[in-house]
Amino acid sequence: MIGQLNHVAIAVPDLEAAAADYRETLGAKVSDPVPQPDHGVTVVFVELPNTKIELLHPLGEKSPIQAFLDKNPSGGIHHVCYEVEDILSARDVLKGQGKRVLGDGNPKIGAHGKPVLFLHPKDFTGTLVELEQA
Repeated sequence: MIGQLNHVAIAVPDLEAAAADYRETLGAKVSDPVPQPDHGVTVVFVELPNTKIELLHPLGEKSPIQAFLDKNPSGGIHHVCYEVEDILSARDVLKGQGKRVLGDGNPKIGAHGKPVLFLHPKDFTGTLVELEQA
């Protein structure tokens, strides 16, 4: 069902400093910040040869990332994202297996402009999983 790893998302308390660490210290190609109001985050993508790192920073008072940072003030890994060929089919198979899809169960458009869903971390060994249609 799942394809390649699309990205690992890291919540960060200081987006500019985190982007500078990847760009200046590690020599990575780093995107400009992109606000994602539907998800309550601002994102920066760090491009690697085989995947991406997504740096997440809260956008607005109701950002789910703010709640994460309240519990983890230094930041940390927030989720992993895997690609799937057909997100609706993947959702239906997973729900049929008793896995929980967060939100209303319908895909939203993610930071890459493609449909995404999130799966409950309690169903995946404590890891929040994002699925993105390839």
